[in-house]
Amino acid sequence: EGFDTLPEPALPDGFTASLRPYQRAGVAWLLFLRTAGLGAVLADDMGLGKTVQTIAALRGRSLVVCPKSVLFNWADELAKFRAGLRVSVFHGPKRALDPAADVTLCTYATMLRDGARLAKETWDTLVLDEAQTIKNPDSQTARAAYALPAAFRVALSGTPVENRLDELWSVVHFTNPGLLGGRSAFAERLAGPLERGDVRARDELRARVKP
Repeated sequence: EGFDTLPEPALPDGFTASLRPYQRAGVAWLLFLRTAGLGAVLADDMGLGKTVQTIAALRGRSLVVCPKSVLFNWADELAKFRAGLRVSVFHGPKRALDPAADVTLCTYATMLRDGARLAKETWDTLVLDEAQTIKNPDSQTARAAYALPAAFRVALSGTPVENRLDELWSVVHFTNPGLLGGRSAFAERLAGPLERGDVRARDELRARVKP
C-alpha cells in the first residue's frame, strides 16, 4: 500500500564491487523483499551478475547451496567482494560446520546427505544457486531444500521454467510457500488452463509472480 519505488539499497560495509544500474536495482529489490518477509527468485540470464547481487544482499548467517562446479567460484567471489566475511566450505569427507562462519557454502549433494543436520541450524539467508536443480518437487533434493529453515530465501536461476509450469511451482514453493497454492490446485487452476491457452490463467499467474 502506497508503494512508489524501490528504496535505494544500503550496500554493506566492505563491499567492493561496482554495480551496474540494473544490478543495483536487483539488490534494492532483494533487500525490499527481505524487509517485506518474502522470498525472491532472481532470474537474470547467465552472465548478468546474479552472484554479485546476492553477495551484496547477504545478511546474517547465510547458507549457499550450489552445484559443485561453482562451489569455489562462490568462495572466490565472496573473498573478492566482501573480504570481511568469514566463509566456510562445507564439503568433502572431513566436512564440519563452522558455527562462527558468516557464509557457509555447500553442494546440492551435501545438502541431500546432511539435510537433517543443516535443518537444525538457524539461517538468516538461504540461497539456492542454479535453482532449477529442484524443478522436480517430488525429488529428494527439492524436499531437502524445502525443509531448510531460513528467514529469507533466494532462488537464483536463468531458467526457472525449462519444460513445465510445475517447475516454476517448485521454485516458488521454496521461496514463498503458499503463494501459488498447493501443487494440485496450481495444476488445476493455473497450469492446466494456461497450457490450453487460457488468457485469464496467464494473467493471474503473471500477477502472482511478478513482484
